[in-house]
Amino acid sequence: MVTGGTIMATSPSDIDGRRAWLRLGAALAIGSIGSTGMWSVAVAIPYVQADFQVARQIASLPYTLAMIGFGIGGVAMGRVTDRFGVIVSILIGTVLLGAGYIAAGFAQTMAQYVLAYGVLIGLGTSAMFAPLMADISHWFRKRRGTAVAICACGNYLAGTIWPPILQHFMATEGWRATHIGYGMFCLVSMPLIALAFRTRAPVDPDARAHAAAWQPQQIGLSPGMLQALLVVAGVACCVAMSMPQVHIVAYCGDLGYGPARGAEMLSLMLGMGVVSRLISGIVADRIGSLSTLMLGSVLQGVALLLYLPFDGLASLFVISALFGLFQGGIVPMYALIVRDYFSPAEAGARVGLVIMATLFGMSFGGWISGAIFDWTGSYQAAFLNGIAWNLVNVTIVAFLMWNRRQKQGAVATA
Repeated sequence: MVTGGTIMATSPSDIDGRRAWLRLGAALAIGSIGSTGMWSVAVAIPYVQADFQVARQIASLPYTLAMIGFGIGGVAMGRVTDRFGVIVSILIGTVLLGAGYIAAGFAQTMAQYVLAYGVLIGLGTSAMFAPLMADISHWFRKRRGTAVAICACGNYLAGTIWPPILQHFMATEGWRATHIGYGMFCLVSMPLIALAFRTRAPVDPDARAHAAAWQPQQIGLSPGMLQALLVVAGVACCVAMSMPQVHIVAYCGDLGYGPARGAEMLSLMLGMGVVSRLISGIVADRIGSLSTLMLGSVLQGVALLLYLPFDGLASLFVISALFGLFQGGIVPMYALIVRDYFSPAEAGARVGLVIMATLFGMSFGGWISGAIFDWTGSYQAAFLNGIAWNLVNVTIVAFLMWNRRQKQGAVATA
């Protein structure tokens, strides 16, 4: 059966089956290519700043707008996926990414470069994250958490694989040629992988029964208040998270180690982030999503503190690895918290809102760190700013845990 341009999968036996795992592999592959826009902009900061002769905060602006485009585009691409199938959003995203990278390479002004990232690359990248996770969640029941965690690793795999490669070509061929070349690579490779998504998700015959049997965990807050606190926590944790991710390449250049070492640190950081995402899913199954979020948030703050006294090359590699290992599982925990404390019927909209908040935090954090550097001439104050935002996040999560304990205690004694 064909609908909305894609073939419908009609057999419930496809759930958790061979086709589901093959689809997950394709999702991981396309995410590892299509999410590079989140990290290529960080590698390019020193080159773009030197070429256009702009301040660090202006050179950081493309990242800010790309993350905003990523967040807004996720909602639009999700609607496209719901109506026409995920392959359509992938193909739209592919065209936007290819055009964005090519436009960035030909940009003659900083404004043109910013728009290429903020509009085309940001919107294009959005098709390679939330829509893929939503699609994969329909193909698994027994191992849904593991499958979604693996799918979410695509953007961190992009950050692991591509920064050193892009850094090499930017240093040897120039940042413009590198952007144009990567845009052409996206246009050729991604449509071929997208063929794996021609079928729509199978219908799970047990889905309605599971939804009817679901009962929310008690936390003693109204849904609106809980959603608002999760949004603020998402912004705060990602303002802190963005400092090393966006500026580690430029930071290493300022310290005299060169951007190549910074790209290697970014790759290591995000590679450990992949490990973190997989481990966090296992930990959450044992201690719960909220407790896992607290653990990751506290450890992220510890890693940020370590950047203050240590700036040797070897120590920065170690701290960057720790930072990736500590923070990688934080963002997926918000999706799990929503599933734990809200109705499944509301999960899509509520997860989308929280993920948008985390992306806003990343975008604002990337820009404000560059602005603080320009104001102070040092990244020390930017690290302190990140630590302060991380404390806001930890405080909110601690309040939620305390409130849950109080509510559970009241229920137990009633």
